[in-house]
Amino acid sequence: MTDAAIATETRDLFSKFDPLINEREALLATGVRDPYAIVMDQVLSPTRAIIQGKETILLGTYNYMGMTFDPDVVAAGKKALDEFGAGTTGSRVLNGTYQGHKEVEDALKEFYGTSGAMVFSTGYQANLGIISTLAGKGDYVVLDADSHASIYDGCGLGNAEIVRFRHNSVEDLDKRLGRLPADALKLVVLEGVYSMLGDVAPLPEMVAAIRKHPNCMILCDEAHGMGFFGPNGRGAYEEQGVEGEIDFVVGTFSKSVGTVGGFCVSNHPKFEILRLVCRPYVFTASLPPSVVATAATSIRKLMHAGEKRAHLWKNSQRLHKGLSDLGFKLGSATPQSAIIAVILTDQMQAVAMWQTLLELGLYVNMARPPATPAGTFLLRCSLCAEHSDDQVTQIIGMFEAAGKATGAIG
Repeated sequence: MTDAAIATETRDLFSKFDPLINEREALLATGVRDPYAIVMDQVLSPTRAIIQGKETILLGTYNYMGMTFDPDVVAAGKKALDEFGAGTTGSRVLNGTYQGHKEVEDALKEFYGTSGAMVFSTGYQANLGIISTLAGKGDYVVLDADSHASIYDGCGLGNAEIVRFRHNSVEDLDKRLGRLPADALKLVVLEGVYSMLGDVAPLPEMVAAIRKHPNCMILCDEAHGMGFFGPNGRGAYEEQGVEGEIDFVVGTFSKSVGTVGGFCVSNHPKFEILRLVCRPYVFTASLPPSVVATAATSIRKLMHAGEKRAHLWKNSQRLHKGLSDLGFKLGSATPQSAIIAVILTDQMQAVAMWQTLLELGLYVNMARPPATPAGTFLLRCSLCAEHSDDQVTQIIGMFEAAGKATGAIG
């Protein structure tokens, strides 16, 4: 057998993953637990779970408003399950539109004050579907370099030209738009809150820069801003006063709403045609009746959740100050959202901190490239409106103990 034949035999479509497999095996050989294989044995509340037999504070979910155990939300899901069954077994354009799907879209239109709303089976599919359908071959999608994977994948599916600008840089956004053909159609995709560092986009300045250029439409992803920002909880774009300038808002039910699904809302007069031309909408089974019932109930309750928003801001400010005072390097100089990123020096320190915190009874998310900027390893803390004052105090104490044990702080 020739060398070429042997080489062909030992390689397959998984070979490209060998460096990552080797890195993971080397990490696990040190005795650490796999950070990406945690099982929640029992979930007790929005902020507590049993992990490997131990009660643990949850600081790594996106359950910002704590709606997963809201009694009205749970009751709505149970009622729909009894009345409509477990699933639709069809797409929205066939047999998959039930009464509940229309109700949740009506709730979204009421929540956002828009004339149109489309619900997708996941938030990922919402970005994938809307971006790929709006911007196709010959069009341009202009996006922040740190955009979420679903945004990049939407660009790829639509085959539009991708133009990146430096993260949160108004100047670079303006410059990139100025280089594009004036007659070309452009979709500018912004995110109100960025999921890794929890930083907020300067939306008024960005909108002003975009409106200097012709043929631009603006989409704002409010996955991490919905429920928390703005007088009505619509997101960072409402908080910053640019509601009238945003053409499309995309979001998810899997964060503040507390269930699963995605959506897009808009006032565009031709918005409804997207239901017939958006492939991730047309060719995907619709959400189960119980899910849309929980979402509709949750969304309507979020319209009147001012006290929850105020308590979540208090939690964010307390935790940010506590970790900063301990000497941790954080993703932002001030608390900007419900996400607080603790930056570590390398993967080994990040994993050691993560495991020590878990042993102390605190679950956070560990993030690394490619989810984070190159060379950045961090622990991402996602606060909840249901975290009590005592829990925030405990969390700060656990970080102090873990930081000293691992050398992350003095």
